[in-house]
Amino acid sequence: MPTASAGEHTGPGGRAALPAASATDAAILDAARECVAEYGVRRTSLTEVARRAGVSRPTVYRRWPDTGSLIAELLVRELGEIIAATAPDTGDARAKLVAGVVGGAASIRSNSLFAKIFRADTDLMLTYVFGRLGRNQRALIDLFAGQIRAGQADGSIRVGDPDQLAAMILLIAQSAVQSGGTVAHLLDDRSLDTELGHAVDSYLRP
Repeated sequence: MPTASAGEHTGPGGRAALPAASATDAAILDAARECVAEYGVRRTSLTEVARRAGVSRPTVYRRWPDTGSLIAELLVRELGEIIAATAPDTGDARAKLVAGVVGGAASIRSNSLFAKIFRADTDLMLTYVFGRLGRNQRALIDLFAGQIRAGQADGSIRVGDPDQLAAMILLIAQSAVQSGGTVAHLLDDRSLDTELGHAVDSYLRP
């Protein structure tokens, strides 16, 4: 697993975590979260974010030149918090990875910020989260690949290129998050979690 670089802190299990935000950055991101929760992405303006954060507009613009870059950073932070909260610390590497994927996917589905964007700005969610390989996806692939290497070392995960296996796990998890609601009449939340766990575990099992 890659080690944390300068400006980063180490998360659960020694994983590289997101760079520690300054108090000003955190206030701006908190304000952006409030705006998105209230208005949705399209109606969120950097002017309103600055007002709520108690900073000047230039302070916001120096950090994020437009709303899109600010929202993308907000989603990176949100996902980082979800990963930290759902990362298991017991079991072999495969069990930890499966539990982390299932728990993380469930938390994203129930997360108020992601849910708001899904409801009000579905196409933007597809762009920010699913439509391109952005920071969130790269971070998840790196995280999964590190856990896959650990599982190959302890014998709990099959042989294969860790990055390729990690990319496939990402696709499986994204599908469960993005499309789970369309089959809710067949798979309630608990059943979806169970079946996602079976899918990931079977894919990784030696």
